[in-house]
Amino acid sequence: MAEATTVTGAWVRRFHPADTARARLVCFPHAGGSASYYFPVSRALSPRLDVLAVQYPGRQDRRSERCLTDVRDLADAVAAELLPWCDRPTALFGHSLGATVAFEVALRLQEAGTAPLMLFASGRRAPSLPREGERVHLSCDDELVATLRRMSGTNAAVLADEELMHSLLPAVRGDYRAAETYRYRPGPSLVCPIQVLNGEADEEVTAEEARGWSRHSVAGCTLSWFTGGHFYLTDNAPEVIRLLEDEIGKLLPRG
Repeated sequence: MAEATTVTGAWVRRFHPADTARARLVCFPHAGGSASYYFPVSRALSPRLDVLAVQYPGRQDRRSERCLTDVRDLADAVAAELLPWCDRPTALFGHSLGATVAFEVALRLQEAGTAPLMLFASGRRAPSLPREGERVHLSCDDELVATLRRMSGTNAAVLADEELMHSLLPAVRGDYRAAETYRYRPGPSLVCPIQVLNGEADEEVTAEEARGWSRHSVAGCTLSWFTGGHFYLTDNAPEVIRLLEDEIGKLLPRG
């Protein structure tokens, strides 16, 4: 039986509270994703790390709320919610859209004097390298579902359930709008290191776009490649989780 979710405000889900952990890891979902995507990560890392998962509005227990379609609006709200949790070293992990949101949250936390320990940017090009002409958020429902099917990040049973998909598509569309309309505003670089993770066959991120993350930190940027496509995380979960724990551990004081 799964442990009961600890809801800490509108934005944060804490599936496996780890009050004695030396550091926290905050996870940001992909477009159309939800906090529960990171339940296995939380289970695997507890009690060594206290894992928090961000829940965007418009899905699951927040499905009655209006979706936010601007990355900066998301980042403003999440950063304000996370500040009380930064009482110990805190790393951020975001996949796809979540990587961009995590980056903007990292900037806000840094400005507030609580810079993250590290930013893990997964499956997303560097913020300063936009792609013009992306229009998935303007496509019809059938095309949007086809995009989800091609990305292989949505359960096949969910894709086959028309009623369920009908309820999910507004959040998916809103997330894609946020991702596709985001434009980086030049400003201070992060003072924490960035670890970039990508699938070798991910058509959404080129090697050059992945390397572009190095422009956004004065503390260094490292790239790690895994077999698979955009959702390489599914087949490489143990390796990714081990990398997260190892990299965070390297930055913590001994003892």
